[in-house]
Amino acid sequence: PAGGPAGSAVGAGRSVNATGAFVVAFPRGALAAGVTARSALGILFNTGAGQHILKNPLVVNSIIEKAALRRTDVILEVGPGTGNLTVKMLEKVKKVIACEIDPRLVGELQKRVQGTCLANKLEIKVGDVLKTDLPFFDACVANLPYQISSPFVFKLLLHRPFFRCAILMFQREFALRLVAKPGTKLYCRLSINTQLLARVDHLMKVGKNNFRPPPKVESSVVRIEPKNPPPPINFQEWDGLVRIAFVRKNKTLSAAFKSSAVEQLLDHNYRIHCSLHNTEIPENFKIAEKIQTVLKNTGYSEKRARSMDIDDFIRLLHGFNSEGIHFS
Repeated sequence: PAGGPAGSAVGAGRSVNATGAFVVAFPRGALAAGVTARSALGILFNTGAGQHILKNPLVVNSIIEKAALRRTDVILEVGPGTGNLTVKMLEKVKKVIACEIDPRLVGELQKRVQGTCLANKLEIKVGDVLKTDLPFFDACVANLPYQISSPFVFKLLLHRPFFRCAILMFQREFALRLVAKPGTKLYCRLSINTQLLARVDHLMKVGKNNFRPPPKVESSVVRIEPKNPPPPINFQEWDGLVRIAFVRKNKTLSAAFKSSAVEQLLDHNYRIHCSLHNTEIPENFKIAEKIQTVLKNTGYSEKRARSMDIDDFIRLLHGFNSEGIHFS
């Protein structure tokens, strides 16, 4: 798979040809500055665009083993590259849908299965996976372009119908943020948002030398299993609250909510709420006072986001919503 510290089209110009497929044009100097390795197929990998091919068959086999693939599975793969992982999965599942943005690698992948019994089990989608609707799939297995890690994780977790699990390669620090617990250094908005919607487990570390050419960062494989049914929470509301709290995760919530931008947003939302519910707003109403009252009444005024867990934020969100204060 051609994942790695950046995606396969970072720094590349993209256009759409007559068939509607994305075409990648690498900028001037890319071949001199970014391309440092050639595959056995003769492909020049653009390391500046994050094309780092997973070459170690032991790692490939380990990823497939941890995915617990089934004969009836439809698998989504993002950034298949030259198909080292793809071909192994095709031998075990009903179908692989591979999303690739680089037409050169699409051609190599097609050639690799052409004339084999695997060809009719492979479907290739050419383009930016973040800009297209995801198809139905049972599991997602991918060595992701690292710069799309966060948006792709949430695209996955908000996707319906539910999938069984995702086995994904990430930059090591990003992977550790996904699984971080309250009170730890790496605990952040990404941690709590992911853990609200899914069970997340760190499966294994993958060193730089397992890729060709080797990237500058270490990698990790993570398993993400969506919570089904999902928690009965409006995710936009939830994320609005968490975003405010984690802007300065070491500040008390009382201090975090004193930002003028936050007060303006919540005042605007509160007035819309009152209008919709025919509630009269007193002339001397001040949103800042109402916010601080909610924080004190819920017991979170002096708490800090860095040490608050999912249950804490659920209680806090309920406290705000019950007073007509909304975040989306």
